[in-house]
Amino acid sequence: MEALVKLSQTALLILVVIAIFNLIIFVHELGHYWAAKWRGLKIDRFQIWFGKPIWSKTINGVQYGLGWIPAGGFVALPQMAPMEAIEGGNLERAPLPPIKPLDKIIVAFAGPLFSFLLAFVAACTVWVIGKPAEVWTTQTVGWVEPGSPGDKAGLKRGDVIEAVNGVPVNSWDGTLDSIQLNIMTSRGSHIEFKVDRPDVGKLTLHSEFEIPKTEWYQRRAPRRVGIEPIATAPVIISDVVGKNAPAEKAGLKKDDVILAINGEEIVSDNQALFLIQKNGGNPLELRYKRGEEVATATVTPQVPVSPVSDPPRFQIGIGIGQDIRADVRQDIVKPSPIQQMQETVRMMVLTIVAVVSPDSSIGIQHLSGPIGIGKVQYNFLLMDHPILRIIAFLVLININLAILNMMPFPVLDGGHIVLAIMEWIAKRPVRVRLLEYIQLCFVFLLFGVMIYVSSKDLFDDFGRGGGGKKATETVFPG
Repeated sequence: MEALVKLSQTALLILVVIAIFNLIIFVHELGHYWAAKWRGLKIDRFQIWFGKPIWSKTINGVQYGLGWIPAGGFVALPQMAPMEAIEGGNLERAPLPPIKPLDKIIVAFAGPLFSFLLAFVAACTVWVIGKPAEVWTTQTVGWVEPGSPGDKAGLKRGDVIEAVNGVPVNSWDGTLDSIQLNIMTSRGSHIEFKVDRPDVGKLTLHSEFEIPKTEWYQRRAPRRVGIEPIATAPVIISDVVGKNAPAEKAGLKKDDVILAINGEEIVSDNQALFLIQKNGGNPLELRYKRGEEVATATVTPQVPVSPVSDPPRFQIGIGIGQDIRADVRQDIVKPSPIQQMQETVRMMVLTIVAVVSPDSSIGIQHLSGPIGIGKVQYNFLLMDHPILRIIAFLVLININLAILNMMPFPVLDGGHIVLAIMEWIAKRPVRVRLLEYIQLCFVFLLFGVMIYVSSKDLFDDFGRGGGGKKATETVFPG
């Protein structure tokens, strides 16, 4: 019964995500539709999603429908540039009178305009009711992984990072000026850190970076230098797992707080995992706190006989957790609509620059398609303040949709505007046959990119705890 309830809740959340996605598409296409009616254009079809309609109804000569390919939507306008390659054949067979280039520009621009207006309405709503702001405000290094690029560059615990690659930073994560984001989107072979070191003063350090290995079907991991922020939250044993687990034999229990490993104070869950793995098969001394009592246990890491890992990883049979919510500022903020839109545009520019730059580690694979957008919305619905998060997300996604559609490429609204301007200047329409070939090429390119990023959206979590591998019991020798 419990499983059935959980399945029903999941199905309901998925339906909500689909409804939100369709609202975004509908408003964009409604702009084209109303502009076409205003300018007197023949409207053939108004369809959400591409492909042959799985549902359709004709009202006053306009076919309204839902396609079977869940991506995008369109208003078929025979007097605009030919779009049969992506929309299918036109229903109107009789010749239609040509329309003015100005009409084409107005109709093409109306879609992005309506997306922008939806973003503005959402931004005004956020201005009134607010949205969650989750910012890790610290700029202080808490742990540097030994042997990592950051360690080799000279970064140390206690360093306060003030700038990354010349960009002043104000947090570790959660803002556009965060340390984490500037590391991930950095360009070039080195990353420059300006730090303030206690008892030393201002320093400029140059670090290389590493990109963790991922499977071929996953996105390439972002750049990392091996540093973590200082945290006040304790590192806790979240579970003792595995048959013959060394931790269980040593008397460790769930909710024990790990204080030190081999005399090194533990400030990070990743630090604890690193030290356990680094210790190999040698006994390690683990100091922990249980209630008000502090004790020490000697534990010898082992390589589990099941499941088999490649390369072999030493473990002691514990889950480790760190509740960082105490270190993350969780406020309800109410930025102005202009501020929200400026931040969204800035984030979009930052992403595009990183994607097109040859010396960046960010590529097309790091963009998201409909599946990725849906996953983000689904996760928002599982978090606190889900409605506020979704409304704030509408600002982001609609401004992105408006700007991307204004790019001057065939198939996109910006491409229609460019063609109309060319027609206006040349005093004659662009050759239809040539235009059909160009449109078709860009249709294949567009769908190719969409399929590629959607495959990353779909399979990126496989092997990272998001699915794809059946859970097996960890069994240690013994």
